[in-house]
Amino acid sequence: MNTSPAMVDLKLEVVVIPVSDVDRAKRFYAGLGWREDADLAFENGVRVVQFTPPGSACSIQFGTGITTAAPGSAQNLYLIVSDIQAAHDELAALAAKPSVVFHPETPGAQFHSNGAGGRAEGPAADHASYRSFVTFSDPDGNTWLLQEIGTRLPGRGLSLDVPTLTDLLKETEHRHGAYEPTAPKHHWSEWYSAYLVARERGKTPDDAARDARLHVERTHQGVQA
Repeated sequence: MNTSPAMVDLKLEVVVIPVSDVDRAKRFYAGLGWREDADLAFENGVRVVQFTPPGSACSIQFGTGITTAAPGSAQNLYLIVSDIQAAHDELAALAAKPSVVFHPETPGAQFHSNGAGGRAEGPAADHASYRSFVTFSDPDGNTWLLQEIGTRLPGRGLSLDVPTLTDLLKETEHRHGAYEPTAPKHHWSEWYSAYLVARERGKTPDDAARDARLHVERTHQGVQA
């Protein structure tokens, strides 16, 4: 049995971006439909504005007195999407002036929009994950890079769009059904929660089932999971 201690979760939750005009930046990101979480002004001149992109677990902050970085120096911040063309069309409708959908022909071409070349218009063949992009910038020149991911590489978690989550719940139900006849008495949620978290963190179905089993057994043996 693996007895190595679990690592403390370190969840990237906020990225600070530098802007020159806080209200202009606020109008821009609000115009994209991003959720405004806060606009806090303090007596010492510090102001913190926070927005969260739709479906994101990570937010952005900008304001005054919170960074010494030059406005516009945040480059190639990734936004992951399941449908790159739909994301492009939505940005265009919101006047974000996105680039065309493209895929790199040379390594790193997605990071350079200064005419260096290496980009081919249109999505990657068969919409291969990690290979199709769109870029856009905010009014200060901070750049965003949309990347299409349908299936993640092994060990890199899951893209939890509705179809993927539906399949994952079906998988979880199947795995729990196989375990339940031999399991100690427990509520299904105890197994489901441990299994879903393990799969989201990139574990295989077999390893996730093992984690869920250990969680249930430890819980019902009075040992903290």
